[in-house]
Amino acid sequence: MSTSPPDTAHDTAADAAQETAADVAQDTAADARADAGTPAPPTAHDFDALYARSDDPWHFDGSWYEARKRRLLLASLPHARYARAFEPGCATGLLTAELAPRCDQLLASDGAERALATAAARLADQPQVAFARLWLPGDWPSGRFDLIVLSEFVYYLAPADIDRLAECVRESLVPGGVVAACHWRRPIDGCALAGDAVQERLHARMGLRQVTDVRDADFRLGVWTSAASASVADSEARG
Repeated sequence: MSTSPPDTAHDTAADAAQETAADVAQDTAADARADAGTPAPPTAHDFDALYARSDDPWHFDGSWYEARKRRLLLASLPHARYARAFEPGCATGLLTAELAPRCDQLLASDGAERALATAAARLADQPQVAFARLWLPGDWPSGRFDLIVLSEFVYYLAPADIDRLAECVRESLVPGGVVAACHWRRPIDGCALAGDAVQERLHARMGLRQVTDVRDADFRLGVWTSAASASVADSEARG
């Protein structure tokens, strides 16, 4: 596990100024949406407040529902290993911990500082995993990825930001790369779109070939690829 703390007081001050500017921009955008009568997506402050009240606000630990969903997502990935993966919205790192053994490099991010600290502690023995505090889509990282996992966070974005996110995904995916997305299907207070609408919007905006579309009673799981063929059997010359 690796992180990138500031090396100097100057860097610390610069980072603080950037975070303050981002917070102001988020609050201003939220006010504008509220004035327009549309749901205001949660901000970084909202998630920090959730984790200040509980280290596990969605009760991930010990949940069979969550464990089953993670296993289905991981089983749906068409390749055994990935060179460089990105998991935004990693929360406390439960999916990250199960994804890490299949990745040469894995970047995991979240907008909540406390959640990110818990995830980093959980994967302290995994040197191929790096963590970054990012607020998407504005903080989308540089570089290319052969796997991007969007799990249970895209519905918190405004529809226009979902479109920007999909564009970032498409542009940063290497040829033959894979995208997996999984979202709760029921309406969520304060979110403009529920899981089905999120998955369908991602599908329309990413412009990738969909190879898996699981419609569970509770969640929607999709996998897309930029590869010409998505057959795992064909990749092993199985008839």
